[in-house]
Amino acid sequence: MLDTRRHDFSSLSIRDLLEAREAYHVHLAHLSQVYATAIGKYLIRKGDENSSDPRHRTDPAELGPRTLDNCDVRDWSWPCVLVFVRHWFTPKEIQANPALATELVPSFLYLPDGRVVPTCVVQVDPDVRPETSPATPDFKSDLVGGGFPIRSSAQGRTHVGSIGCLVTDGESVFALTNRHVAGSPGQVIYAGFKNQARRLGVSDPRQLGKVPFEEAYPGWTAHRSVSNLDAGLIRLDDVAGWTAQVYGIGEIGDVVDLNVDTFRLDLIDCPLVAFGAVSGMMKGRILGLFYRYKSVGGTDYVTDLVIAPRDGETALNNYPGDSGTIWFEDEASALTNANGARKLRPVALEWGGQVLLAPGSRAATQLALGICLSTICRTLDVEVIPDWNVGHTEYWGEWGHVKIGSYATSLIEPELSLAASIQANADVIGVDDAVLKTLPPHQNGTFSPLADVADLVWRFGRPSDESNHFADMDKPGKDGRTLLELCADPANVDPGVWNAYYDGIGEDKKRGALPFRVWQIAEAMIGYAENNRALEFVCAAGIVAHYVGDACQPLHISQYHHGRDPTDKTHSKVHSIYETTMVAKHGAALLEMIPNAGAADVPPIEPGGKPSGHAIAVAVVALMQRTVDRLPPLTIVEAFDDHMGAGQTEELWNELKDKTAACMQDGAKTLARIWEAAWRAGGSPDFGRVAFAEDDLAALYSRKSFLPSYTLDQLTTDADHHIVPIDGAIANGQVAFRPRHGTA
Repeated sequence: MLDTRRHDFSSLSIRDLLEAREAYHVHLAHLSQVYATAIGKYLIRKGDENSSDPRHRTDPAELGPRTLDNCDVRDWSWPCVLVFVRHWFTPKEIQANPALATELVPSFLYLPDGRVVPTCVVQVDPDVRPETSPATPDFKSDLVGGGFPIRSSAQGRTHVGSIGCLVTDGESVFALTNRHVAGSPGQVIYAGFKNQARRLGVSDPRQLGKVPFEEAYPGWTAHRSVSNLDAGLIRLDDVAGWTAQVYGIGEIGDVVDLNVDTFRLDLIDCPLVAFGAVSGMMKGRILGLFYRYKSVGGTDYVTDLVIAPRDGETALNNYPGDSGTIWFEDEASALTNANGARKLRPVALEWGGQVLLAPGSRAATQLALGICLSTICRTLDVEVIPDWNVGHTEYWGEWGHVKIGSYATSLIEPELSLAASIQANADVIGVDDAVLKTLPPHQNGTFSPLADVADLVWRFGRPSDESNHFADMDKPGKDGRTLLELCADPANVDPGVWNAYYDGIGEDKKRGALPFRVWQIAEAMIGYAENNRALEFVCAAGIVAHYVGDACQPLHISQYHHGRDPTDKTHSKVHSIYETTMVAKHGAALLEMIPNAGAADVPPIEPGGKPSGHAIAVAVVALMQRTVDRLPPLTIVEAFDDHMGAGQTEELWNELKDKTAACMQDGAKTLARIWEAAWRAGGSPDFGRVAFAEDDLAALYSRKSFLPSYTLDQLTTDADHHIVPIDGAIANGQVAFRPRHGTA
């Protein structure tokens, strides 16, 4: 006997589901408990077994509400319209109040031509608690790409979002993000670098907002729906410091082309991955398509994809500030480049999110809302750029400081007890090579490797420290002599001599003080050793690694830090391209080269006596001299200028890699000698092999009074030739100087 009540739902298409939802728009919109709808596949309770009959039901009284926590998509799930409701009516409630039956979501939606579409009802509780967001991490790189944070200001408020990827209209290059992040046309867009804002470009007039659904997807009908395409373009000032790679993801493959002919329900449960500027790595899955997140004035507001956590154990970790992030297919078999970075296909641009709760639960389920990238590209008439300045690892950045700090821990003379103390803390001073290759950006409030504290922690709260990272020692003074020439006489490694030099050339603000910062920290280390304060000694030893790392970087020792003409925006990028872009792209190779670079051994500092802070500063100046002799700054500038355009980074690497590695090896060897000298001057205490906790070290370096920072014109020497601040000098602009010999 023919049973007309049975239906094979597996044959239903996206068009069928959309038309059914459209036909029942008025009915569903009038049900007060309906929160949102989407199309997708039936969510099966985790305890249910496979059934060939999609109408199979266990007693509802035994099941309770279906929620995002207790159900998922199975291989045998069938097409349906997902209906998210605020309340799940139980049989007892309906028996007690039959009028509630009018509020029930129908199990099936019947169309006039005989098609039948099932509904899948899921109870959610919109989370109305104030949403908190972690602080934006510090991206310690001058190289910009997808996944980086951007900021704009309007009406006294700062808007934070993520860069999606690079696109082009064939003439200009743009960064793609959301319209609500980019702001009004002409709005200036900034990004944070080392706690400093840098202009990236301006918001372009071409933007997308809400458009009729039929315009976004010609051929499908949804007369009462509008698609939220929320996309904006940032017209870049300069593409030289950009890469088409997405931070944490890798290179970009072909855009997944989703349109009325290629959309399919197989997309449901597809694993996706993204890297948000605030949240970092996010892993999710497609829960539903064409999610109706709001209905106002008879109009449904629809977004293409709703992305849910991949499983019940892993939260999506999607927060405000991730708007503009690109979501990619997460394929285990994805190709990788020579540095191990993946090449994934982009699917969608995130524009927002929602937070839902399971009934009775305070554990929130975060959802990300996305727009098909292919739709955005078609509507804006742009193409994704896949191949500009690529070939980096998935996580690029400035590796030099932590590498020098980490490598130096193995260079202390092994017969010294100091070796055991320092090596026990190698992982907090620097970063192991294996970890360094996949090191994400520093999250504010988390532990910073000691060798990067000066950049990641102190740059923001200690403006006086900025001048401690460089010294233009090749710039002729009033008498024609450079600081390098003056300091051939060790007596001229003196703040008074340097201040007189800067007075002579009329320099008031940019007075480099790098050797004197090392001198100051070295004297503190001597005091810590004298008082057997191992925690403070190790913390200071790790932090001084940063400044010694700057001393072996040629462009930190030169007036040509930004090229021959700092006002030339194109040629002034030499520092960021050489020190960041080149190193980021070839960092893995550089890590292998540094230990075998062949720099000469560095002798102990004052081996026959008690080393002084001044002697250590003289050793730093000697390192700076060797650095510019080995790799003259103008050699870098000329190589940069000679190879403008495509392939510039590769040409720089081929010409400069060996000497760059030798400079870094020399820096690590000098750093080890500085540690030994400060330890010997403090009485060679046996600190033991104690590995200090990150929390204890962070609490120490977070104190404003620990190793306070001064500008050069605030420093002098006392009768015993110790470096001290002048009377009335205020450290960090906030607290007074503390005496030497280890006082924290």
